[in-house]
Amino acid sequence: MSSTESPSAPAASVLPRVAPVRVGDGERLRTVGLPGVTLSVRYRPPVREDLPRALYVHGLGGSSQNWSDLMAELDGVVAGEAIDLPGFGDSPPPDDGDYSVTGHARAVIRYLDASGHGPVHLFGNSLGGAVTTRVAAVRPDLVRTLTLISPALPELRIQRTAVPTGLLGVPGIAALFTRMSKEWTAEQRVRGVMGLCYGDPGRVAPEAFRQAVEELERRLQLPYFWDAMARSARGIVNAYTLGGQHGLWRQAERVLAPTLLIYGGRDQLVGYRMARKAARSFRDSRLLSLPDAGHVAMMEYPGVVARAFRELMAQAGGDGGADAGSRADAGSRADAGGGDDGSRSDGSRDDDSTETGGRGAAEGTEAGS
Repeated sequence: MSSTESPSAPAASVLPRVAPVRVGDGERLRTVGLPGVTLSVRYRPPVREDLPRALYVHGLGGSSQNWSDLMAELDGVVAGEAIDLPGFGDSPPPDDGDYSVTGHARAVIRYLDASGHGPVHLFGNSLGGAVTTRVAAVRPDLVRTLTLISPALPELRIQRTAVPTGLLGVPGIAALFTRMSKEWTAEQRVRGVMGLCYGDPGRVAPEAFRQAVEELERRLQLPYFWDAMARSARGIVNAYTLGGQHGLWRQAERVLAPTLLIYGGRDQLVGYRMARKAARSFRDSRLLSLPDAGHVAMMEYPGVVARAFRELMAQAGGDGGADAGSRADAGSRADAGGGDDGSRSDGSRDDDSTETGGRGAAEGTEAGS
């Protein structure tokens, strides 16, 4: 499912100079050129060379910085890398202007194929959850385990608070919103986003708020910022309406990797009620419910999420169990949408969570204990 619109963003070589992206303590950035895309990769140098690999994929309007706290929590457990999807963070737009879920999945697959790091422990939040679900379904050889935090999987009854985000995908709405909100300060915009994404915005430390404002001010200078947002939102809406074997729920059923599902009880963008459906759909799943979390549990409760992931690793067999390549049937190595990418046919409160086993999962223990 590729976008049929012509790319409207300028080529990366003619983009304006903007402030550099923030790099946290212990982090590094590098740029990776791939066919059709250039990706910015945030990583922490591994403490040991033999650590299993992990890859983190952010959500709509996010960036690799969304994973910094969780990456720090898992330092020494995995060798973690977080990518900026095309058009987000420090990654320029894709050459073909394709911001569909399939287009983003293709970028992830190209990166994993080129890096040779697969199979990896794959993480996804929101849009990144839809993207990584598709990656795990079509390229099981690349995925050891799958951790999904508030994944953007189709809902029959969309939450009212999520409607404005979906409307960004309607042609012309992004431009209209830009005109209507041109007097808004970056601080006002960030407060609005945090109010929507956090179960309790009061958990955000002043320094984290300041950094978020600086990052938004940087991105608003990019001529493709709203285009990437609008087209990616449209990509999610299109993926929600796609049926058959390419539908996201059908692809969830095809995922072979052990899967950790994390849902927030105060999530205003992904319905908490979808947790049970997800647990039934992913064949080897564990469900972690965080009643006080919003849409970005890895930022709100990184310690809880890290502990749940370590339990997933232990249940799956240390570094993810049997080699993912042996679990993957060669015939299921379908391309994530065609093309020449080589893909083949702030502190955590630990007492507010519950965990139950999904389909095929062992009986869960309470994550808050």
